[in-house]
Amino acid sequence: MDDQGRGSDPRPGGDGHGPDDPRPPEPLPYEGVWRFTAAAVDASVPQARRAVRDLLARQGVPISDDLVQGLLLIVSELVTNAVKHAALLSPTLAVEVAVGAEWVRVSVEDNHPYRPTALETDHGRLGGRGLLLVREITLEAGGVCDVEHTASGGKVIWAALPLKPAHLIQG
Repeated sequence: MDDQGRGSDPRPGGDGHGPDDPRPPEPLPYEGVWRFTAAAVDASVPQARRAVRDLLARQGVPISDDLVQGLLLIVSELVTNAVKHAALLSPTLAVEVAVGAEWVRVSVEDNHPYRPTALETDHGRLGGRGLLLVREITLEAGGVCDVEHTASGGKVIWAALPLKPAHLIQG
């Protein structure tokens, strides 16, 4: 990714730089992109949560506790979905954390071609609400989320949340 987590566009590949400024701004100390892989097994869910939580703390990302908890829930749901629905065709998954000056983005990539959709809430079902939850947490925080195909035929599901509280962004 050439944006290295900079700028106002948290979408993967968005550079966030204006056409009048050919020089990229100097990164803040906490900015960057980190990626790790894990086996598509249940044990990877808490490991991914810990890895993301520890990374945010180690880098000194200025993020509220509420936003961290929402972000970790998103990571749990996305990794769980990859483990439950993609492991047969994708024995490994990748988790990426990109931190910009004003946002943090997490994504989970697998090699399964199926593109999930957020299902309508069915109160009779115990499961199937993970992507609804991801979407709701993301929207409540003032962020964006999406599912995209990868060049290898798999998919990446990502959510980007602003580091500033939503009520300050909208004001």
